[in-house]
Amino acid sequence: MILADENIQYFIIKVLRDAGFTVNSISENSKGIKDEEVIKRAIQNNYWLLTGDKDFGEWVFSYHVKNLSVIFLRYRFRFQQIAFTLVNFLEKKQILKPAFITLTTKKIRIRQL
Repeated sequence: MILADENIQYFIIKVLRDAGFTVNSISENSKGIKDEEVIKRAIQNNYWLLTGDKDFGEWVFSYHVKNLSVIFLRYRFRFQQIAFTLVNFLEKKQILKPAFITLTTKKIRIRQL
């Protein structure tokens, strides 16, 4: 399951859902909650945290939050392209958790934690 941070475009969430992924959206259910609460939900429910917010990299690498698995999307205005890149990646890869994945339309970096 995926927990989409509130900065994730609805189009990306819809593409994931249409591809059969279960996505819990912060924008739809809990808009405005703090990062700490997003992290808590992701860890408690064993979700992949999908975000475009660099702060979650800081939580993982500087503050050493344990058991948080993050897919960090880096894109500008190509949210359609990044959505299909993400679905293609998720359908083909089985990544052990915890991990921090940086995904662009051209490159994917996986860091097992």
